[in-house]
Amino acid sequence: MATATEPTKTKTPIGRVVGASLVGTTVEWYDFFLYGVAASVVFGELFFPKGEELTGTLLSFATFAVGFFARPIGGVVFGHFGDRLGRKNLLVLSLLMMGMATFAIGLLPTYAQVGALAPVLLTVLRLIQGFALGGEWGGAVLIVSEHGDPKRRGFWSSWPQAGAPAGQLIANGVLAGLAAFQSDEAFNSWGWRIPFLLSAVLVLVGLWVRLRIEESPLFRQAREKQEPTDKLPFLEVITKYRREVLTAMGARMAENVSYYIFTIVIATYAKEHLGLDKSFALNAVLIGAAIHFCAIPLWGALSDRIGRKPVYLIGAIGVGVWAFVFVALVDTKNFALAVLAVTVGLVLHGAMYGPQASFFTELFGTRVRYSGVSVGYQLASIIAGGLAPFIAVALLKAYDSGYAISIYVGVCSLISIIAVTSYGETRQRDLSAL
Repeated sequence: MATATEPTKTKTPIGRVVGASLVGTTVEWYDFFLYGVAASVVFGELFFPKGEELTGTLLSFATFAVGFFARPIGGVVFGHFGDRLGRKNLLVLSLLMMGMATFAIGLLPTYAQVGALAPVLLTVLRLIQGFALGGEWGGAVLIVSEHGDPKRRGFWSSWPQAGAPAGQLIANGVLAGLAAFQSDEAFNSWGWRIPFLLSAVLVLVGLWVRLRIEESPLFRQAREKQEPTDKLPFLEVITKYRREVLTAMGARMAENVSYYIFTIVIATYAKEHLGLDKSFALNAVLIGAAIHFCAIPLWGALSDRIGRKPVYLIGAIGVGVWAFVFVALVDTKNFALAVLAVTVGLVLHGAMYGPQASFFTELFGTRVRYSGVSVGYQLASIIAGGLAPFIAVALLKAYDSGYAISIYVGVCSLISIIAVTSYGETRQRDLSAL
């Protein structure tokens, strides 16, 4: 009979687990954000009927939002099997699905070639991307949180979060490089396909790293102790952890919306509202993402010292205020000020994103944790991140002012402030006891 300490004998070193999660999330976010950036600069023209430019971009962002509607479904499915079978295998599957869908986007015919079939195929592949990412996040943060030292959980689990700016950095870097060395005609004709096809190489690297880690020790211990049950993890989450799911959803509003405004919508705003070259916004986000990558683990480490709530509230309040400064700085059309606008915005976003992984992990019990964090995180993605670019561009079209977008971010910040302040501090919770 196995002893209580037996699962730790094959425990993978935390550095390798963090590396595997970071590499995998970087690849997945690269794939996901690549679509978002391409939607803001080329998809509206290539995959939809010719018309007024902002209308084409709105249609393009509508397909961007479709991926978010698939994420909760992916979260439920991957969460169910992740809570029954373990975290590792599901992480490998999510990476494969995302990579294959992204590679296929790079091969798609355009509207000029196949008509209405082009946006249909694009939408289907976006759904697959969303489904895969819906299962990715929960497993990536859990396998780190359930391996590491509880006293440094905020720091270690923030590293998979850093995969988001890393993926954004690579996606924007590749697109900015192509835009700089290619004519608009060449980029729109075939250059945009290169980053999507490169995903295949990144996925192979991610798979090699992920296959070398062991299953979460806390999951294995929980599986030995718990009695078999026919109850679906998802049903247990929505009956036993309703408050926790709502807390996670509310906390995500400011974090998710502000991120897409600062990194995706800025490209449309600069190009179509201010009349600037597409490289203006891409390069500003490129610099900001590099700082963001460094800031996230620092905020995670700070949450280990002073708690998840204080750090999270710094970010929620900060982005609500900064959204107005952000628009004012970008409106100057000065590149240095635009970089400042994006960088400060992303650093404040990191104050939420850094401790978010540990905060959400600490909300749910081990037997349903994968389902719990996935459902709470991904449901918010529909009304927050998925609709953010669409709502922002619609506001811009209706009011012809970036400050309408700032008010939108401010309202979302207020929701997150209420959600976080209404729940107790979680930093001292013992995951093995949940």
